[in-house]
Amino acid sequence: MAQVVMYTTSWCPYCRAAKSFFASKKVDFTEIDVTEEPKLRVEMERLSGRRTVPQIFIGGKPIGGYDDALSLDASGELEELLNGAPGTS
Repeated sequence: MAQVVMYTTSWCPYCRAAKSFFASKKVDFTEIDVTEEPKLRVEMERLSGRRTVPQIFIGGKPIGGYDDALSLDASGELEELLNGAPGTS
C-alpha cells in the first residue's frame, strides 16, 4: 500500500474529517501538524502548491484536500492510488 502523508492543523474540521475518513478505510497515514510549525507549512505549500489544510499525499503525489479525497474515492481512483496501480504513482 502506498504511503499516505497528511499535513493538518489542530483546529481544522476538514483535517479531522480527512483523518476519520482514512481511518474508516483502515488506511494508515503519517500526520504532519503545521499548526505551530511555519517551516512545515512552507514545506507543505512548496510540495502541494496549495496553502489550505489538509493537504494529502499518496505515494508522494499530492491529491489535494478532504473533498478531493472523497471525489477520488467516489470515482475509484483512490483505491488505485493506495494500491500503487501503474500510472498513478
